[in-house]
Amino acid sequence: MKQLSKLQSVVFLAGGIMMVAGAGMFVFGIPQAASWIFLLGAIAFAAMQMQQCYDGGSFVIRRLRRIMLLADVCFVFAGVLMVENAYNFFLPLFIDHLDNGMNAYIIYVMGKWVVFLLIAAVLEVYATHRISNELDKENNCQ
Repeated sequence: MKQLSKLQSVVFLAGGIMMVAGAGMFVFGIPQAASWIFLLGAIAFAAMQMQQCYDGGSFVIRRLRRIMLLADVCFVFAGVLMVENAYNFFLPLFIDHLDNGMNAYIIYVMGKWVVFLLIAAVLEVYATHRISNELDKENNCQ
């Protein structure tokens, strides 16, 4: 796997820290600022993770990289939904265009960022662990 430069590693680490801080702040009562911190962190984290590429021929590692990219998309989508939960930008669309719009908004939007964050975290942990094992196997065979 291609290693990140020092600057990219700092941005990657800062993005991860911002995501953790944003999620914690959102849960403990500062939703407006926390949602933007989480979203910016998720974008930085995902962008730097997409910079890492794999040039080898292992199908397993390429598949695991695609799983990591799916996790990155889920992280960013969780950030977007977190911003939506803090500001309710789409609530007027639901109320104006749907019967029982407030109920539909609550069912489809409110609190769903947690689900996407959980899915992304599980996929990320799984893919990271497996990629590490596969790279070790690949290096030991050479």
